[in-house]
Amino acid sequence: MVVLEKTSRFAFNLINETRSRVKISEGCYENGGNLQEAPMQRAFNSLESFLNISKALKSRKIICVATSALRDAPNSNLFLNKVRNELGLSIKVIDGIKEAYYGGIAALNLVYSDRFVTVDIGGGSTEFAFIKDKKIEKCISLDIGTVRLSELFFNKNDYVGAKNHILEKLQEVLECGYEIPQTVVGIGGTIRALSKVIMIKNNYPLDILHGYSYSVDLNKYICDEIINAKDCEILKTLGVKKDRFDTIKEGTFIFKTILEELQIRRVITSGAGVREGVYLNDLLRNSNYIFPANFNVSVRNLLDRFQIDERQSAYFGRNAGAIFDALQELHNLPPKYRVLLIIASKLHSIGNALNFYKSNDNTFDFILHGLNYDFLHSSRVVVAHTIKFSKKALPKRKDLKEYEQLLPELEVMQWLSFMISLNLTINQDLSNPKVEYKLVGNELNLFFEKEIFMVKNEIDKLETPKDLKVCIYS
Repeated sequence: MVVLEKTSRFAFNLINETRSRVKISEGCYENGGNLQEAPMQRAFNSLESFLNISKALKSRKIICVATSALRDAPNSNLFLNKVRNELGLSIKVIDGIKEAYYGGIAALNLVYSDRFVTVDIGGGSTEFAFIKDKKIEKCISLDIGTVRLSELFFNKNDYVGAKNHILEKLQEVLECGYEIPQTVVGIGGTIRALSKVIMIKNNYPLDILHGYSYSVDLNKYICDEIINAKDCEILKTLGVKKDRFDTIKEGTFIFKTILEELQIRRVITSGAGVREGVYLNDLLRNSNYIFPANFNVSVRNLLDRFQIDERQSAYFGRNAGAIFDALQELHNLPPKYRVLLIIASKLHSIGNALNFYKSNDNTFDFILHGLNYDFLHSSRVVVAHTIKFSKKALPKRKDLKEYEQLLPELEVMQWLSFMISLNLTINQDLSNPKVEYKLVGNELNLFFEKEIFMVKNEIDKLETPKDLKVCIYS
């Protein structure tokens, strides 16, 4: 369960996430698909606790969906009626295509990529959504799942049968008539658990799963280590958490087979899935199920919650773009850095709301963990470091060492550091001055309508890249 709080029309903030692994389909595939009493009771108890949390947090709307296990079970009405009658909660059982669609809606809005196929491995089924240019082209649901295959094949040590079953089902994907992208966006607990192991193995500096990307070829051996692990102790040493011991081998086997058969080259991990898709389907129902152009939910959410003055944030954003453009001939940076500089400038002051005296450090941590959606990991690290080093002195190589594999060259970070520092200095008295910029050789001329004493005193203290000189005129 997730509890999401709207901060403005389209922006929202996660205020609670609660997981309970009830394995409601446990035992059903060996019993004609019928749900068994113990798993149903576990699910009922969990839903009761979920409702307690949502009511305590004053949720105004509760949406509950059920997937593979309930849509397949002949006796699902027993569970649905019990929940409706005793908890007052209506559960909507969705079909596999709708499940794939919800995963697709979450990924196309919250993952930074233009063309990919989602893969969502669950207990009873696996869903695929083909995404191109922010549109869902095709949704497919297959009867491939960790619990289903465990009971039908893995518990009998029939790995050949399991693989043949997966390959047979995958024919529907291969023959769907759409070109299969080289990138998979992985959804669900199994894929997140696998990504966590891969992060550990690669000494990845950022402990964030959503948006984590890796090469399939370079990490196949990790999949093999999990699949061939003889006991839970080996899984533990690989970095698998205890609550995944019972399904990680089956899930990894399914995922590896899919990646090989579809010839996937790269995986992007998604922390968002069906739950977020259900929410976004409701939130964006009047907007063609997609966020407006140039809207980023994470940036907007942080500004909604922590910006001190909307006019100041807007000014810093505009001025950042003007400074970047004026210096283009010298720094020669790609357009993506202009976007990141503007975002960093807008978000710079949010740390003041937490602790004014440690503003940059607070903002650094907040950005690393707060720019959750629709950002590359490298982008959020660049924005965080740009803010952290919005100081008079430029960052040195040692300052960037911890995150160096996610950062560009030192010279790029020094330019971004200087430009945001100049931006902040120009508006030091928060008067939003009108400034014209003109670059002559390696001299940046700033033309103010009137002299600002504080600005004139501070500009000369800024360390500049490439022997750049800054001159003020008024």
